[in-house]
Amino acid sequence: MLEINSERFRETFERYSKIGGTANDGLHRLALSTTDGEVRDEFVSDLEALGLSVRIDEVGNIFGRLPGADQAAAPILIGSHLDSQPKGGRYDGQLGVLTALETIRAFDDSDIETHRPVEIVNWTNEEGSRFKPALMGSGAWVGVHDVNKILSTTDEQGITVEDALKEIGYDGTAPCGPNEIPHAYLELHVEQGPVLEEHGREIGIVEGILGMAWLEAMIYGEADHAGPSPMHTRSDSLVAAADVVTGVRRLSTHLADDVVTTVGELIVEPNSVNVIPSKTSFTIDLRSYDDDVVNRGIDQIETELSSACAREGTEYDLEELWKIPHTEFSQQICTRLETNANKLGRSHERMIGGAGHDASYLADLTETGLVFVPSVDGKTHNEQEFTEWDDAVAGAEVFANTVLQLAEAEEIS
Repeated sequence: MLEINSERFRETFERYSKIGGTANDGLHRLALSTTDGEVRDEFVSDLEALGLSVRIDEVGNIFGRLPGADQAAAPILIGSHLDSQPKGGRYDGQLGVLTALETIRAFDDSDIETHRPVEIVNWTNEEGSRFKPALMGSGAWVGVHDVNKILSTTDEQGITVEDALKEIGYDGTAPCGPNEIPHAYLELHVEQGPVLEEHGREIGIVEGILGMAWLEAMIYGEADHAGPSPMHTRSDSLVAAADVVTGVRRLSTHLADDVVTTVGELIVEPNSVNVIPSKTSFTIDLRSYDDDVVNRGIDQIETELSSACAREGTEYDLEELWKIPHTEFSQQICTRLETNANKLGRSHERMIGGAGHDASYLADLTETGLVFVPSVDGKTHNEQEFTEWDDAVAGAEVFANTVLQLAEAEEIS
């Protein structure tokens, strides 16, 4: 079995973690920021040191290609993302990219020339925290998003994706899209949940991912003075919003067992202590493995909005920001991962993932697999995010050996 150089892997992880690292051992590396540009430079340098040919596409996705014995064969694509949440963790995304990098290095250590080419990728703006939607680079690459629309997308300061790419020097010239359909795609990610740790497993073999919808609700009331305005005359947008937020929370108790709902952003205007709120906007994140349940949830959210606004004398708009159906991954790749975990003596289980990943979009294009490693206490998207290094190495071993098999195989079986 192919071996991972744990010391080198760890050194690389620590080196990358310093770029955008926070005082609390977290990571603040928003998509297309200065620090994202710096870590991209580091990544490209590491790819070139391995002799990989590097290309950068129109939306800043970075690819490094390792030649295979059969250059005409479709490649195996591996990787994840290097951008982070605001004051997020060091493992989300980054560990997947560096696992892919260590896989290529392990091939180099053993002088392995694979039958198929292997390409490593860093996807642009997986997180969606600075620019929306999430999974931006992979979504554009597979054709879900229009490239020109993506490039014109702005952040809260009005900076476009196109301008941000130019600012950090990653406005690539390669067309955004596959020159050839990959033979397979494989990604490693931290679980971002507590299941593997609770079950005492080192490896999660992901069979699918929940479908999800992101919505933005805007409730319009009327600003007025908090003192002289009688309660019965008020049109208070925040009171109506509070009712809806509570209703969204309660959806998870009766829609389906796997439903999760979150209101993550809330903006109140004019946001003054003695003024009745005239406008309240908030986001809603709704997820389930059953796409029909997600659709029913959206309908019920609209019902909640209508009822709350009728009670408070307010009006509303509801916008769908992003929606993606549930994902089912390749059973053949799941079986290969399981076989390799057994050979390496790594405990494992099959599971469904709750968070979106670039692999979600790739699954519509080619045979796709996703490997999880445990998250301590299930913490993620914050500075406390942590994965034991032995678990990271275990995941990298299973990942690398599966990539090697896929790159040697004529067919996925």
